[in-house]
Amino acid sequence: MAERYEIRFSGAGGQGLITAGIILAEAASIVEGKSAVQSQSYGPEARGGASKSEVIISDGPIDYPKATIVDACLAMTQVACDKYANGIKPGGLLLLDEDFVPNVPEGDFKVVRVPIMRTAQEEIGRAIVANVVALGAMIALTGVVAKESGLKAVLSRVPEAFKDLNEKAYNLGFEKVKAAMA
Repeated sequence: MAERYEIRFSGAGGQGLITAGIILAEAASIVEGKSAVQSQSYGPEARGGASKSEVIISDGPIDYPKATIVDACLAMTQVACDKYANGIKPGGLLLLDEDFVPNVPEGDFKVVRVPIMRTAQEEIGRAIVANVVALGAMIALTGVVAKESGLKAVLSRVPEAFKDLNEKAYNLGFEKVKAAMA
């Protein structure tokens, strides 16, 4: 049976986490040639309501396109954490935005806390790239695709004028998680 890895990005609508999931799926499938599927769910509110994006990556065919036992979950808000940080497998990973998720749920998983939104706002100067910071962080945390593959997928999606900004965001997210895990 092929190895199946399930990742869930969750936060508020408008934070770009569905796009982050799509980019991760592209890094796995287009750049690395693995099987990948991405799905999304969000409330009736276009902005502000809880939303999630799930990515399943496998070396072989994917028989079911929804996450069932999550290997790694990102929660950018407390509401998203309360709603979507369930179903993480024993020994799994939970990445939290340390400024927006004060209450850590109980569970048999490793918790890593990183200032994702603050990094985007203060170190890059643009909150809009928080999803790319989060993507870099999740790739560093999981190792599900190579760092270079994730960056290649990010850069293939952004206009030329924003490539440097997004590369900086991606690398900062990656570095923040590596430092938090050290």
